Amino acid sequence: MNTAFRVPLSGTSLHYYDAAAAVDAIKPGAWATLPYTSRVHAENLVRRAEPAKLNDYLSQLIERKRELDFPWFPARVVCHDILGQTALVDLAGLRDAIAAKGGDPSKVNPVVPTQLIVDHSLAVEHAGFEQDAFEKNRAIEDRRNEDRFHFINWCKTAFRNVDVIPPGNGIMHQINLERMSPVIHAKDGMAFPDTLVGTDSHTPHVDALGVIAVGVGGLEAESVMLGRASWMRLPDIVGVELSGKPQPGITATDIVLALTEFLRNEKVVSAYLEFFGEGAAHLTLGDRATIANMTPEYGATAALFAIDQQTLDYLRLTGRDEQQVQLVETYAKQAGLWADTLQDAQYERVLKFNLSSVGRNIAGPSNPHKRVATADLAAKGISGKVEHLDNLMPDGAVIIAAITSCTNTSNPRNVIAAGLLARNAVNKGLVRQPWVKTSLAPGSKAVALYLEESGLLPYLEQLGFGIVAFACTTCNGMSGALDPKIQQEIIDRDLYATAVLSGNRNFDGRIHPYAKQAFLASPPLVVAYALAGTIRFDIEKDVLGTDAQGQPVTLKDIWPDDAEIDAIIRQSVKPEQFRKVYEPMFDLKVEYGDHINPLYDWRPMSTYIRRPPYWEGALAGERTLKGMRPLAVLGDNITTDHLSPSNAILPSSAAGEYLTKMGLPEEDFNSYATHRGDHLTAQRATFANPKLFNEMVKDSSGKVIQGSLARIEPEGKQVRMWEAIEAYMQRQQPLCIIAGKDYGQGSSRDWAAKGVRLAGVEAIVAEGFERIHRTNLVGMGVLPLQFLPGTNRDTLGIDGTETFDVLGERTPGTQLTLLVHKQDGSTLEVPVHCRLDTAEEVAIYDAGGVLQRFAQDFLQEQGQA
Repeated sequence: MNTAFRVPLSGTSLHYYDAAAAVDAIKPGAWATLPYTSRVHAENLVRRAEPAKLNDYLSQLIERKRELDFPWFPARVVCHDILGQTALVDLAGLRDAIAAKGGDPSKVNPVVPTQLIVDHSLAVEHAGFEQDAFEKNRAIEDRRNEDRFHFINWCKTAFRNVDVIPPGNGIMHQINLERMSPVIHAKDGMAFPDTLVGTDSHTPHVDALGVIAVGVGGLEAESVMLGRASWMRLPDIVGVELSGKPQPGITATDIVLALTEFLRNEKVVSAYLEFFGEGAAHLTLGDRATIANMTPEYGATAALFAIDQQTLDYLRLTGRDEQQVQLVETYAKQAGLWADTLQDAQYERVLKFNLSSVGRNIAGPSNPHKRVATADLAAKGISGKVEHLDNLMPDGAVIIAAITSCTNTSNPRNVIAAGLLARNAVNKGLVRQPWVKTSLAPGSKAVALYLEESGLLPYLEQLGFGIVAFACTTCNGMSGALDPKIQQEIIDRDLYATAVLSGNRNFDGRIHPYAKQAFLASPPLVVAYALAGTIRFDIEKDVLGTDAQGQPVTLKDIWPDDAEIDAIIRQSVKPEQFRKVYEPMFDLKVEYGDHINPLYDWRPMSTYIRRPPYWEGALAGERTLKGMRPLAVLGDNITTDHLSPSNAILPSSAAGEYLTKMGLPEEDFNSYATHRGDHLTAQRATFANPKLFNEMVKDSSGKVIQGSLARIEPEGKQVRMWEAIEAYMQRQQPLCIIAGKDYGQGSSRDWAAKGVRLAGVEAIVAEGFERIHRTNLVGMGVLPLQFLPGTNRDTLGIDGTETFDVLGERTPGTQLTLLVHKQDGSTLEVPVHCRLDTAEEVAIYDAGGVLQRFAQDFLQEQGQA
């Protein structure tokens, strides 16, 4: 640790690192022009970087250069249980590999404090209109996940620096926002900013507090856990100037859906966004968190709001200790992280967005950045004539209406608005349509307390929005089973059925296998759609029902008043509610003892937890990058849900057939996500999405067939995807994938990379990559290659009959040659961009992946190599 620039923090017994002095020592006056992101990274460098290289690193920030990698040492790692458990399974497997080579497995521990929140395991099998739905869903969660929870409980005592929040307590991001982040740390006499990586693409939720929090894949999180720096180059830092203030009746969800569309169009992929301006002052911290949570939906890496009075007010509201609030204010003002100290910050690009331009809207179908104003539903072809057939569901039936996800339930204004709309609807005599599966799954138990305090929870319950969980649920595809009669009617009539949720993801096939498309909406609109019962309903104009006087009731008649929302928040949302929830939750008393076996006793018949194979067999062999056959040829916007879905496992799927063979009853198949600790189940999820379009698979007319399908070459045999993978694995055939733009959008799931690597894929050649997925590919030893502008699968005439070689030296940003061997014997030489972006990524790739690299380094340090 450096000692230069270490100075006292006024009014405290702490010291801090004066990054402003370090920056201005290189270039006087430079600090005043640095954006918030650069200031936080400058402090991290001054505190943690090698002194001999400090000036070189800081110069990258000062001069806005991107010539040199610099290290970032996050203060924390935060995990949800799916990727967190998978990361810990990898570390347990790493311990086995170390022990097999004669090393000490007990020395393999997270170095950086790691917090794991069990929040992704609960499915809404019992809806919000059922009695005791929460208790029933929790019981099912415990039964289905006994293997997983056994392993997680072992991790609590077997690994140092791992804290676990057990199931039933809330969502990782909301708990992080409401309690886990101190904003400013005080440790060993030093004050410094909170920074973190998280194993979920929505980790930037806590950016609203002025905390740099970045979503990473499980593999990158493992690297940070083990004490490695996250190496990076100066990102594209974009200023977003907000003006105006929201119109009456407009929610934070409406604003963020409009912003998501705007920012996607402005191409902010991988950028760090910094929101400022008079408009930002009109946004509560909850509003800011709603915006920050949607960071991956507009493709950015971070979405930051500088520390200001709103930050302090929120910390007090959520029950933080007053001494901690004072520390945040003192540090931010003295160290240059207070919003008012950023008046002269300079950005390479500034975008302008007027909050007063936003009207009520939804997003969909299929993509969160496809915004539709509710006033334009008919013009866009979403709403239409609703035909009421006797005892039958209408076209566009909303089969799932879910208030879910940290995106919205961490914002009291959104939740209270939903409660008030429910109260107004009940008082008008309106009811939920009987085919709509409704649920309320807050991200925090504090939500239940203030809904009870306000008297609004009973109204939500009357409309079917009783609390089913404090967990991720529907937004993550854990929407549970439908009523069998409803499901059968959808099948028999081939009905266009939909879902409406207050979440952040609505990709095809994600929410439920029988919801053909899904729409994102604010919590009060979700309630309204449960009353309407169909997406074909013009939510602004059509009649929801009649009141006791026989008068028609429309949305404007029940929409809550802003002044009443604010009044109820002042009366009913209290710091003591957050203290009541979080103080016992974080009273962690975990004993680390020598009695704990440092090696996990793997259960041989488990379909949830299995020793990972990354140090043996083909994965330990050399990747030749020669003679690769395409497993799939894909279009644009391939998501990680296409690559490795997270939702329910159908019995007819490859994973379902495997689980049946293992003796698991169908009702306990659970989701793909929960089985990711067992590679034998998880690899069968690779490209298992029924909405996939593999351009190698066509019907007799030449039309691409939708489904989890592939074509085995050179035979030209069209089969189910898993059958092709098995065939190629038996042949030890190296594979590749050819794709279009924005490959790997969506959740930061490492199995989207692990699955293809286990299948034998050595390279992905695409027109562009989403950031997290690209790093996951590198972490698994898969080479990402990018077509140069103007070149793609269509210009090259790729049809899947080809074989591919990659030639050239793999160094950061270099140009390699893709040899395309055509079926007619001709060969094309195609220049491609090597997307190993840093020297650290080259080293990881050369080692075969993150885990292999760490094992090699660890054994060398222990003298066992």
